[in-house]
Amino acid sequence: MEKLRNRYLEQGYAVIEGVIPQSAIDSIRSAAARIVDEFDIITHRTVFSTKDRDRGRDDYFMQSAQAVHCFLEEDALDAEGNLVHPKERAINKIGHAMHDLVPEFSAFCRLPLFAQCLRSIGYRSPVLWQTMYIYKQARIGGEVRWHQDASYLVTDPPSIVGFWVALEDAHRENGCLWVHPGGHHSPLREIYEVDHQSLTGALRELDATPWPSATEGIAVEVPAGSLVIFNDHMPHYSSQNRSETSRQAFSMHFAEESAHWSAQNWLQRPRLGHFKL
Repeated sequence: MEKLRNRYLEQGYAVIEGVIPQSAIDSIRSAAARIVDEFDIITHRTVFSTKDRDRGRDDYFMQSAQAVHCFLEEDALDAEGNLVHPKERAINKIGHAMHDLVPEFSAFCRLPLFAQCLRSIGYRSPVLWQTMYIYKQARIGGEVRWHQDASYLVTDPPSIVGFWVALEDAHRENGCLWVHPGGHHSPLREIYEVDHQSLTGALRELDATPWPSATEGIAVEVPAGSLVIFNDHMPHYSSQNRSETSRQAFSMHFAEESAHWSAQNWLQRPRLGHFKL
């Protein structure tokens, strides 16, 4: 774990390959399939996209902070809003409280490895704030532009850390993660500001530092069962998936319990409280 800590502190991210048991992966994949099967796609047609700088977040998205909601791929609908793919192939992601509300995800998030990793990088009392099941569908999986998690989840002092678990092999062709090693030392470029009265939000620029160039970013190609840990200031993105294989993943965002959670964060959980490890 010391090597993991040193890598994380120096580079802003760390990778442990093939460490998640297949039985645990199968459990949450089955749970996610059940959620999608029960999802009313006629009533909810909310698309998740980062092309509009996150202006297109609606009530359904904001309410997902304390619920389990499905969001569609941008290319899952035609110009008239009609579904052009089967439901199970139209979902972009599920979020954001599966760890609270779905037993299989609760058990997964409490795998001893996660608490061990958190404590190895300096967390004393980690709290899990949000979870996302990400599909990155074959042929239509959308791009997630360069961003820093601290733009969306603000604590004082900054204490967000992302855990990203590959549920399928992730590689350049199917939209793996890209990171900028050492980029966690760069300034926070944007902040997502939310009006909780109107439930609308938008990104505001804080710093004009450019996003990493093509030569600065590196592809994090990992086999299924791998864990990627990254700092909240680490720039990262994933490209479109135009391959014939999906790239399913599960992500968790933790913070130190003692850190102040901003009242301006889009994600607020007054009904759910703290999920502690």
